[in-house]
Amino acid sequence: MNFLDLIWLIPLFPAIGFVINGIIGKRLPKTVIGIIASGAVLLSFIFAAGAVLQLLQLDPAQRSHTVKLYEWINAGGVRTTEGPVARFIVDWAFLLDPLSSVMVLVVTGIGFLIHVYSTGYMHEEDGFYRFFAYLNLFMFSMLTLILGSNYLMMFIGWEGVGLCSYLLIGYYFHKRSAGDASKKAFIVNRVGDWGLSIGIMLIFLTFGSLNFQTVGEKVREGVISGAFHVSDPIFIIIAIALFVGATGKSAQIPLYVWLPDAMEGPTL
Repeated sequence: MNFLDLIWLIPLFPAIGFVINGIIGKRLPKTVIGIIASGAVLLSFIFAAGAVLQLLQLDPAQRSHTVKLYEWINAGGVRTTEGPVARFIVDWAFLLDPLSSVMVLVVTGIGFLIHVYSTGYMHEEDGFYRFFAYLNLFMFSMLTLILGSNYLMMFIGWEGVGLCSYLLIGYYFHKRSAGDASKKAFIVNRVGDWGLSIGIMLIFLTFGSLNFQTVGEKVREGVISGAFHVSDPIFIIIAIALFVGATGKSAQIPLYVWLPDAMEGPTL
């Protein structure tokens, strides 16, 4: 089996688990809910491990594999800072390289253990099916963030992770403190995501593409040829904008204020 060509299934399995538990989970036994949610992530881990092993068998210079499913957006031309008009074309595609290989194994491996542990920890809670639907949606969003081949897919996964944080922190929605904490997390993360979105826009205006590999190649070519310098203001602005996004999601100063209140969600 060619796991490299099937990396698009890695985020799909948790998405299927989310749909099943989200729609009919209320009528299913808790054991079945746990098996569906945990089994979906286990399948993702198996396919991820197989893809990574096959990637390692390739020559180091060729350890990058992209699977394009379809052309997602084709919004016409936009004039870039380089002068010519660039077409805003974004594919729904997945990329496995050494960096995403590490992250996909960590997320699916640890994510599976979290799901298994949660089947016992949450067993007596109301809304059991809802919790696992949220967890599977979180896994889908995180895996889309990791495996997406371009900045826009990464942003979709990024926003999905923020949505799941809101849902999980506010899991006990009958408590006002939990509702307030979830809204606080959502709002603070939107501040960080504003920076990330600005950075992504500037990347396209500068390089005419949102594809990770294309942007990386243009940066290397520009630095080597002398057309770009890492001290150029545009590079500094892009770096700061992307850093603001990471600051919000990872709860760093000053966008850390949502994290203490996140304990309103299911915790020890």
